[in-house]
Order: sequence, then C-alpha cells, then structure tokens
Amino acid sequence: MKSISLYFIGLFFIFSPLLAQKKVFDVVPLGVKGGVDETNLSAYLVAPKNTNTFICLDAGTINAGIEKAIANNIFTVSVDEILRKYIKGYLISHAHLDHVSGLIINSPADSSKTVYAAKKCMKMMEEHYFNGETWANFGDEGVGFLIKKYHFQTLPLGEEIPLTNTEMTVKAFPLSHVNPFESTAFLIKNEENYVLYLGDTGPDEIEKSNDLRILWQAVAPLIKEKQLKGIFIEVSFPNEQPDNALYGHLTPNHLMKELSKLEEFAGKGSLQDFKIIITHRKPPTKNIQKIKEQLKKENSLGVDFIFPEQGRKFEL
Repeated sequence: MKSISLYFIGLFFIFSPLLAQKKVFDVVPLGVKGGVDETNLSAYLVAPKNTNTFICLDAGTINAGIEKAIANNIFTVSVDEILRKYIKGYLISHAHLDHVSGLIINSPADSSKTVYAAKKCMKMMEEHYFNGETWANFGDEGVGFLIKKYHFQTLPLGEEIPLTNTEMTVKAFPLSHVNPFESTAFLIKNEENYVLYLGDTGPDEIEKSNDLRILWQAVAPLIKEKQLKGIFIEVSFPNEQPDNALYGHLTPNHLMKELSKLEEFAGKGSLQDFKIIITHRKPPTKNIQKIKEQLKKENSLGVDFIFPEQGRKFEL
C-alpha cells in the first residue's frame, strides 16, 4: 500500500508542472510595431483557447494583420468574417493614432460590437475621431449624427467588467504616458486565468508616477498563484535612448528595473520562466534587433521573453 501511495505521489510531482503550464489563451498579433509602418501597428487578438471569441487589444492595424494571419494559415475564413464575427470588441489603451487607426478605417466594414476605453481615451476618440467631421460617428455617444454601430463603453478604473459576447472580463488600470497624459493597462480574465496588457507607458522613475508600482502590487498575487499567464508590455527604444527623449516609453534597462519591482511584490524567483511579451518596438530594424539583444543580455530574472510576429499565433 505504501509503495502505491509513493507511486501516485511521484506521478503528482512529475505531472504537476505540466498542469501548471496549461495553455488557456490564444493570441494572434495583428500588429506589433510602434510607429512608422502603418501596416503593422499595435493590435493583438486574445481569446480563450480553441475559441473564436476574440477581443482586440488596441487596434492600430486590423485588415493587414488579418490578411497576414490568413496567409500563415492561422485562419481559414475570409478577412470580412474575422472582422465581423471573430472580433467581439476592442479595448483601446489610449487614443494615439498608432493604437486606433485600424479601428477607425475599418469601421464602415465592421459589425456592431463594443469599443471599451477609459474615460479620457473615450472622450478623445469621440471629440477628435468619431465626431462626424474627422470621421463619421459610428458610435452611440458623442457629437454629430450617431450611426450607432459601435457601443462606446467607458471603463471605470479598477472594476471588473464583462466583455460582451465573450466569457472574459476586464479590469482597467491607469498608466502614465508622458505625465499627465494617460494610457491604460487591461487585466483580462478567463475563468481563473489572466493576461495583462499594458498600453504605452513610461517608467515610474521618469514619469514621476506610482502607476506601475500600483499595478505590480495588484497582479503580484496572481503571479504567486500561477494564474497570470503573461504580461504584454512595451519596449519602444534601445538603451541608447536618453531619458529626456523617452516620450512616455520604456527601454530594456527601464523594463528590467520595473520587473525587478514586480518580483519584489511577487516573491524572489517568481518571474523565472514567466512570459513577458514585448510590444511596440519602434523601427528602424537595427533598433528592433538591438532591443531584443539587450533584453536577453539583461535578463537576470530569467523571464521568458516573447517577441511576437505579425500574423503568427502563440499561446499563453
């Protein structure tokens, strides 16, 4: 009897790491860069694994990204069907054009769904883009004639909100993007599992802000419990970029400083093999490659860096 018990205990220790690494989210990057290349700007489809109920995290590039995913055999249906049926809504971190241009341009071809954003971001989109002059107002709020294709839902910060027509929820947190201007982080929940997506953000040290510190405190318990499957976070410039020219962005050095703070809250060694998805790397190509090299060199925490490619699916 004792040998049988030891056998099952042994099986538990063998298979428990595999169970802990179970993949629960599908991610399809529609755009991964930060600026210049209008065919490849920030936009990430995220859905519960093996479903087609995607939420789009930012929407800099939509159509070109879907075309690339189809070319890579990620999808077997048309661009129109993915746009209209698979994408259930948009979470917009801030209203800079490299994060919203795909949403705006594709709105005439899109289907009815919800656009989610924090208060200041939603106000900017209503006043400057969907205002009946710069672009037709496809929303149900704001100025001009309301086409009412999109439901504009303002997200209260720190409150868990259902994402319509999905099984997921979202909780929004403020970020500083050239203080006092704001961006947003989105904590996406699927059952008891999470992913965290950060829009553009500068380091607390430069922004004179506590936004990242507060965010790290909020998600640290999820890392301890192995519920947080990954963090999407930007690194726009290599380390050579001077602090006075960051414009609300991160370098590899500043990212590692911030992740070290996160580890302090989550516990020493807690970020070993933890997935950090690097977004918003700005051209030229030599800088994009340099960011990758510098991150790998400075990776004293042992995190698992993922450098997403447009139209290439990965799992979390």
